[in-house]
Amino acid sequence: MIRFLTPWWLLLLVAVGLLAGAYVWVQLHRRTYAVRFTNVALLKSVAPKAPGWRRHLGATAFLLCLLVLALGMAKPSTDVKQPLERATIVLALDVSLSMQATDVDPDRITAAKAAAKQFVEELPESYNLSLVSFAKSATVVVSPTKDHGQITSAIDGLELQESTAIGEAIYASLQAIQSVPADGASGAPPARIVLLSDGYTTYGRPNEEAAKAASTAKVPVSTIAFGTQEGVVDLNGTRTPVPVDRDALQAIAQQTDGRFYSAVTAQELKDVYRDLGSSIGYRTTPREITQWFVGAALIFGFAGAVMSLLWTSRLP
Repeated sequence: MIRFLTPWWLLLLVAVGLLAGAYVWVQLHRRTYAVRFTNVALLKSVAPKAPGWRRHLGATAFLLCLLVLALGMAKPSTDVKQPLERATIVLALDVSLSMQATDVDPDRITAAKAAAKQFVEELPESYNLSLVSFAKSATVVVSPTKDHGQITSAIDGLELQESTAIGEAIYASLQAIQSVPADGASGAPPARIVLLSDGYTTYGRPNEEAAKAASTAKVPVSTIAFGTQEGVVDLNGTRTPVPVDRDALQAIAQQTDGRFYSAVTAQELKDVYRDLGSSIGYRTTPREITQWFVGAALIFGFAGAVMSLLWTSRLP
């Protein structure tokens, strides 16, 4: 999509329109005058063959040249996505016991690990990436780093534990983001938390409090509800239902201006990560394309000059 950085120059289009209108008026007036005051039969016998409609091509090309130049003065640009060198992504993974449910093939934690590693592999190397695991407490397993191989290895080493502390996971993620070096830049780095969970918060500070802290820090939390409502686990010989708390995870995303996703299969989870990867850590900046408009104007200008010389023996 093309937009203009200095749109007030587009007022020149009015002048080009007036010039085009004046040309049309002059041509119509000249035709009327010729018919009224000339002997048409005599004129046909003595006058050389006129170029006819071709004589207007030079003027048309000249007007197009002016039109494109006017557009060029307005500095046309297109939006391009550039990776942010300080962009930081914190991947927070739920490692509570409910993740051993087999409603996702082969089980939730195995599928979650595989999809998370693929997400890491597809991210640009310029991104800082951190890993947080959470169950009864939250731990920064790997601090923000551009060495994504550390993240992949750490994901393989995650082990399941009791309870779920989603709020603590958000707080730990915010602390990880604060550790990113400034590298001469001012302010906090552009960051986002990607939180995957399959259960209800059973321990630690409330989700609402943690989401408010993330919102204050202007760090969106994108949440992924992973698993089905029919998931069950065997805890000490008792089959225990472990449905996903989609409402709570969606509320966190809404409160922090993040995105909410629901995935019930390993492939759907991979698709979620792919969508997140295409939108995280980029900024949209205008790239000026004035040179293309100037080039087009030159083509129209030269074409108009050549056609006018060929068919009218003068420049437009």
